[in-house]
Amino acid sequence: MDRNLTMLMDFYELTMANAYYVLGLKDQEVVFDMFYRKNPDSGGFVVCAGLESFIDYIENLKFTDEDIEYLRSRKMFDDGFLEYLRTFKFKGSISAVKEGTIVYPNTPLLTITAPLIDAQLIETALLVLINHQSLIATKANRIVYAAEGAVVMEFGARRAQGPDAAILGSRAAYIGGANATATTIADELYGIKAVGTMAHSWVQFFETEYDAFKAYAEIYPDSCTLLIDTYDVIDSGLPNAIRCAKEVLEPKGHRLKGIRIDSGDLAYLSKKIRKALDANGLEDCQIVVSNSVDEYLIQSLKKQGARIDSYGVGERLITSKSSPVFGGVYKLVAIKRGDKYVEKIKISENSEKITNPGRKRLYRVYNEQGMGYADILALYDEEILGKAEIDVVDSKKEWKHITLKPTTIKELHVPIFENGKLVYEKPSLEEIREYVKYQLEHEVWEEEKRFEYPHLHYVDLTEKLHGLKEGMLEEYSSNK
Repeated sequence: MDRNLTMLMDFYELTMANAYYVLGLKDQEVVFDMFYRKNPDSGGFVVCAGLESFIDYIENLKFTDEDIEYLRSRKMFDDGFLEYLRTFKFKGSISAVKEGTIVYPNTPLLTITAPLIDAQLIETALLVLINHQSLIATKANRIVYAAEGAVVMEFGARRAQGPDAAILGSRAAYIGGANATATTIADELYGIKAVGTMAHSWVQFFETEYDAFKAYAEIYPDSCTLLIDTYDVIDSGLPNAIRCAKEVLEPKGHRLKGIRIDSGDLAYLSKKIRKALDANGLEDCQIVVSNSVDEYLIQSLKKQGARIDSYGVGERLITSKSSPVFGGVYKLVAIKRGDKYVEKIKISENSEKITNPGRKRLYRVYNEQGMGYADILALYDEEILGKAEIDVVDSKKEWKHITLKPTTIKELHVPIFENGKLVYEKPSLEEIREYVKYQLEHEVWEEEKRFEYPHLHYVDLTEKLHGLKEGMLEEYSSNK
């Protein structure tokens, strides 16, 4: 999706950038972190997604003549600044966790080291792309986890908040584990298998329900799934579907692939349907359900003994209806003065909004079984790799000092851009999806996956970073 989204920015990005230019600060190097504070749905983790879209945005970032003339018409911007924008290209460096990484609150998902104007102008697009896709990928993963191996299909385009939310939401849902999509353009662009059968209008159009099923089966004998709840599931739709299987498909050597219900008591109906299908030799016929499905309904259906093979999940996935906002933020953490970086901190009356200052590195600590049990934030120049013991402070309980003895420790950020040049080899969508799956199967604790009161992954600060943060807070307090 190569297109120019340069003007996708809050207006204050431009007013600040113009002021920085007038003050002669356009080349001042700064460091920003993008992170989030709370897991959606009070869950145990987030599936980070959207990096590829952000890379595409950076590579297509340029101000057109029309953009410049629009800004000139506002009569707010310095002429020199407008001419500077005319040839603007991103010149900074970006590091990030790989797309699909399982991440936790208050850890940098991306770090931008760039000239001040470059870093400021990209803020809104960065947050739009990472926030939205991370939210949907995480929601999809919860639904897939609840489905316990049943097929999950993303059916949400018509309820998404616009075309981009539908298209990129389908991509994110696939990263999170969804098996297919109803959104055709997602198949064309990303190779996510598009699936679909019929609407109620197809059944209504024909003189009888059986005529509708017969016509569909004759056209699509190898992939025939029939929607059976247009009139009456048990007394009309189901017997007509069975009749179609016996009279139309089987005589020509085909099998009824599935039936779908989109309303009613899904647990009760699925059990009745399964019994009838099996009694008629249709044991291989799949039962597909939709109708406001999410992870909570799926769990409830399973507890009731529902006989469901596939779930079509629409609005509650594509909008993450139960937790529709992913609170990623973008904060200044350092300014370069000469050869040194001066740490910056944001202070708030709300303790959770106080930032971790300075240039940092993000590490994950693993035990002997390869399970990740803590993330460590360290100052950029600290030596962490190869240490047998690491002294840290619990970021949630700062009175708690711990010595970690990792079996394995890995740095999570990788270089994406260096001095404006892309240095990252983008993985395929399948590789991202498999990366998510591998982490959840081999590196993430089951206790972090539960929906109710999940274990909260430890995020620790090194003693040095914690000391810096405490010192800056004390200095601010004494200077008030």
